[in-house]
Amino acid sequence: MTAVLRRLAPPSLNQQLRAAPAMTRPLMLDIIDQACRRFPSLGRSERSAHIMRLVDAEAWTDAALALIELELPMWQVRRIAYDEGEWHCALSRERELPDWLDAAVEARHADLALALLSAFIEVQALAVEVSRPSVPTVRPAPDPLYQPVACENFS
Repeated sequence: MTAVLRRLAPPSLNQQLRAAPAMTRPLMLDIIDQACRRFPSLGRSERSAHIMRLVDAEAWTDAALALIELELPMWQVRRIAYDEGEWHCALSRERELPDWLDAAVEARHADLALALLSAFIEVQALAVEVSRPSVPTVRPAPDPLYQPVACENFS
Protein backbone atom coordinates (compact mmCIF):
# COMPACT_ATOMS: atom_id res chain seq x y z
CA MET A 1 0.00 0.00 0.00
CA THR A 2 2.83 2.44 0.80
CA ALA A 3 4.36 1.85 -2.64
CA VAL A 4 1.08 2.96 -4.20
CA LEU A 5 1.00 6.05 -1.99
CA ARG A 6 4.57 6.92 -2.91
CA ARG A 7 3.73 6.68 -6.59
CA LEU A 8 0.78 9.00 -6.12
CA ALA A 9 2.61 11.52 -3.91
CA PRO A 10 5.28 12.83 -6.33
CA PRO A 11 2.85 13.90 -9.08
CA SER A 12 0.63 15.82 -6.64
CA LEU A 13 3.72 17.36 -5.10
CA ASN A 14 4.95 18.26 -8.57
CA GLN A 15 1.63 19.96 -9.27
CA GLN A 16 2.01 21.95 -6.05
CA LEU A 17 5.47 23.07 -7.16
CA ARG A 18 4.21 24.16 -10.58
CA ALA A 19 1.35 26.13 -9.05
CA ALA A 20 3.44 27.86 -6.34
CA PRO A 21 4.54 31.39 -7.19
CA ALA A 22 7.48 31.17 -4.75
CA MET A 23 8.99 28.75 -2.26
CA THR A 24 7.57 28.73 1.26
CA ARG A 25 8.57 26.96 4.44
CA PRO A 26 5.43 24.72 4.50
CA LEU A 27 6.05 23.68 0.88
CA MET A 28 9.71 22.87 1.61
CA LEU A 29 8.70 20.81 4.64
CA ASP A 30 6.13 18.95 2.50
CA ILE A 31 8.88 18.13 0.00
CA ILE A 32 11.16 16.87 2.77
CA ASP A 33 8.31 14.86 4.30
CA GLN A 34 6.92 13.32 1.10
CA ALA A 35 9.85 12.99 -1.30
CA CYS A 36 12.93 12.50 0.84
CA ARG A 37 13.89 8.99 1.89
CA ARG A 38 17.35 9.60 3.33
CA PHE A 39 16.64 12.79 5.26
CA PRO A 40 14.43 11.16 7.95
CA SER A 41 16.97 8.39 8.52
CA LEU A 42 19.67 10.95 9.37
CA GLY A 43 17.90 11.94 12.56
CA ARG A 44 19.67 14.90 14.13
CA SER A 45 22.87 14.64 12.13
CA GLU A 46 24.98 17.57 10.97
CA ARG A 47 23.72 17.25 7.38
CA SER A 48 20.05 17.36 8.36
CA ALA A 49 20.73 20.23 10.78
CA HIS A 50 22.51 22.12 7.97
CA ILE A 51 19.52 21.70 5.65
CA MET A 52 17.11 22.81 8.37
CA ARG A 53 19.27 25.90 9.04
CA LEU A 54 19.03 26.73 5.33
CA VAL A 55 15.25 26.29 5.48
CA ASP A 56 15.03 28.49 8.60
CA ALA A 57 17.10 31.17 6.83
CA GLU A 58 14.85 30.85 3.75
CA ALA A 59 17.90 30.06 1.62
CA TRP A 60 15.71 28.04 -0.73
CA THR A 61 18.16 27.49 -3.57
CA ASP A 62 20.92 26.35 -1.21
CA ALA A 63 18.44 24.08 0.59
CA ALA A 64 17.30 22.60 -2.74
CA LEU A 65 20.90 21.93 -3.80
CA ALA A 66 21.67 20.36 -0.40
CA LEU A 67 18.61 18.09 -0.69
CA ILE A 68 19.65 17.02 -4.19
CA GLU A 69 23.15 16.24 -2.94
CA LEU A 70 21.80 14.23 -0.01
CA GLU A 71 18.92 12.39 -1.66
CA LEU A 72 20.37 11.86 -5.14
CA PRO A 73 24.09 11.16 -4.66
CA MET A 74 24.42 9.71 -8.17
CA TRP A 75 22.82 12.78 -9.79
CA GLN A 76 24.33 16.20 -10.43
CA VAL A 77 23.08 19.53 -11.67
CA ARG A 78 23.86 19.52 -15.36
CA ARG A 79 22.49 22.90 -16.36
CA ILE A 80 20.85 25.97 -14.87
CA ALA A 81 19.75 28.61 -17.35
CA TYR A 82 17.46 31.62 -17.21
CA ASP A 83 15.44 32.32 -20.33
CA GLU A 84 12.37 34.49 -20.90
CA GLY A 85 11.44 34.75 -17.24
CA GLU A 86 11.94 31.09 -16.33
CA TRP A 87 14.72 29.04 -14.80
CA HIS A 88 15.52 25.84 -16.67
CA CYS A 89 17.26 23.16 -14.60
CA ALA A 90 18.57 19.78 -15.66
CA LEU A 91 19.75 16.96 -13.42
CA SER A 92 21.88 14.20 -14.86
CA ARG A 93 23.68 11.03 -13.86
CA GLU A 94 26.27 11.45 -16.62
CA ARG A 95 27.13 15.14 -16.70
CA GLU A 96 30.22 14.65 -18.85
CA LEU A 97 28.27 13.17 -21.77
CA PRO A 98 27.20 15.41 -24.64
CA ASP A 99 23.63 16.72 -24.32
CA TRP A 100 22.34 14.51 -27.10
CA LEU A 101 23.57 11.33 -25.34
CA ASP A 102 22.52 12.26 -21.84
CA ALA A 103 19.14 11.33 -20.37
CA ALA A 104 18.82 14.41 -18.18
CA VAL A 105 15.67 15.25 -16.24
CA GLU A 106 14.61 18.82 -16.90
CA ALA A 107 12.22 21.19 -15.18
CA ARG A 108 11.40 24.88 -15.36
CA HIS A 109 9.82 27.51 -13.16
CA ALA A 110 9.98 31.25 -12.59
CA ASP A 111 11.59 30.60 -9.18
CA LEU A 112 15.05 28.95 -9.21
CA ALA A 113 14.50 26.84 -6.08
CA LEU A 114 11.16 25.60 -7.41
CA ALA A 115 12.75 24.70 -10.74
CA LEU A 116 15.49 22.71 -8.97
CA LEU A 117 13.00 20.97 -6.70
CA SER A 118 10.69 20.17 -9.63
CA ALA A 119 13.56 18.36 -11.33
CA PHE A 120 14.35 16.66 -8.00
CA ILE A 121 10.75 15.42 -7.66
CA GLU A 122 10.81 14.13 -11.25
CA VAL A 123 13.96 12.12 -10.54
CA GLN A 124 12.44 10.76 -7.32
CA ALA A 125 9.31 9.71 -9.24
CA LEU A 126 11.48 7.96 -11.84
CA ALA A 127 13.39 6.17 -9.09
CA VAL A 128 10.15 4.81 -7.61
CA GLU A 129 8.94 3.60 -11.01
CA VAL A 130 12.22 2.05 -12.11
CA SER A 131 13.55 0.80 -8.81
CA ARG A 132 15.69 -2.25 -9.28
CA PRO A 133 16.70 -4.57 -6.50
CA SER A 134 20.37 -4.61 -5.59
CA VAL A 135 20.27 -8.41 -5.50
CA PRO A 136 19.43 -10.46 -8.59
CA THR A 137 15.93 -11.85 -8.56
CA VAL A 138 15.39 -15.59 -8.35
CA ARG A 139 12.56 -17.30 -10.12
CA PRO A 140 9.96 -18.67 -7.76
CA ALA A 141 9.86 -22.40 -7.15
CA PRO A 142 7.74 -24.21 -9.72
CA ASP A 143 4.26 -25.34 -8.87
CA PRO A 144 4.43 -28.61 -6.86
CA LEU A 145 2.00 -30.21 -9.34
CA TYR A 146 4.23 -29.33 -12.29
CA GLN A 147 6.16 -32.22 -13.85
CA PRO A 148 8.25 -31.82 -16.98
CA VAL A 149 7.38 -34.16 -19.82
CA ALA A 150 9.80 -35.38 -22.48
CA CYS A 151 8.20 -34.95 -25.87
CA GLU A 152 11.00 -36.09 -28.13
CA ASN A 153 10.50 -39.07 -30.37
CA PHE A 154 13.75 -41.03 -30.97
CA SER A 155 12.28 -43.90 -32.97
